[in-house]
Amino acid sequence: MPGKARKSIGDQELALLQHLSEHGEASVGEVAAAFGEPRGLARSTVLTMMERLRAKAYLRRRPVDGVYRYAPVAQPDDVMRTAVGSFVEKTLQGSLSPFVAWMSQRSEVSDDELAELEALVANLQSKRKES
Repeated sequence: MPGKARKSIGDQELALLQHLSEHGEASVGEVAAAFGEPRGLARSTVLTMMERLRAKAYLRRRPVDGVYRYAPVAQPDDVMRTAVGSFVEKTLQGSLSPFVAWMSQRSEVSDDELAELEALVANLQSKRKES
């Protein structure tokens, strides 16, 4: 949601959001069975996580036949960008250097990932020249 500041989310919450993004609108019971059980999470834990995400404006819910169905408010890419931005600001104190150092030492970078990185660098260089 552009223009609206959101609270940061944890790894497990991000995984739950990705699950909902991939599987569509779902009830707590459906998410508990498909997402929670394989991770050893009780239904009550899944409900708490979903309600926290709703309070942070990442999920919306609507009643359908007496059961709340939850769905992400934003696209998965927006959620991931927000999570990465929060990580860079809070964990890396706003510096991308540690991330770049980590990337340069990765043993496996796919052709698609490399193409994405090259396109990003080209885009950043283009924007810098425009300024």
